[in-house]
Amino acid sequence: MNARPAKGGGRWVSVPPERLNPWIDGFAARHGPFEAAGDDRLVRLTARDGAVAELHVPFPPMRPGPPHVTRLVEHSRAARRVGVVLVRLGGYAAGVFDGTALVASKVGSRLVQGRTAAGGWSQQRFARRRSNQAGKAFEAAAETALRVLTPHELDAVVLGGDRRAVDALRADPRLAPLLALETEPFLTVPDPKLAVLKETPAQFRAVRVRVTDPV
Repeated sequence: MNARPAKGGGRWVSVPPERLNPWIDGFAARHGPFEAAGDDRLVRLTARDGAVAELHVPFPPMRPGPPHVTRLVEHSRAARRVGVVLVRLGGYAAGVFDGTALVASKVGSRLVQGRTAAGGWSQQRFARRRSNQAGKAFEAAAETALRVLTPHELDAVVLGGDRRAVDALRADPRLAPLLALETEPFLTVPDPKLAVLKETPAQFRAVRVRVTDPV
């Protein structure tokens, strides 16, 4: 639950679903009783001393209606089958998680040459070759995502890696049914190896909380 500064003030904290109740109890202990309000995507806790915690609902929307905190805790802990696709230039990983358990996966890579400082016709030939290599890498990533994810009935799909690489993947029309299930957060991860893929539930299952302390 490491904190990081939030743009516009406050700080972000990521809270695992299993720790959400203790975290809320701790917020009340530090800041006093709070009032809860919200909707199907956000629950806001306003404490007596002026502190505010905005809890962003994972896998929105959440069932509407009070009590807000109880619904959020139940929603965050619900069993889900989630597909994950990670893409960076030359590397990719696809997996299906049942809760935190990885039940299907495939990781791969394709050669994409680095940039060169050469100029002239050589540079143009290199650029064309690099573009072709990148295109083949994205095609391999798309085919892997289809092969791993489509046999499963998914509740959501989470994407990650490099945003430009993922945007290139979006152009493949075969992925449209999977991308229709896309939900936040976008996972910022290093090269998509198997070990990296296995750690992603800690990000996509967490409740993201923006905390603003009293003035």
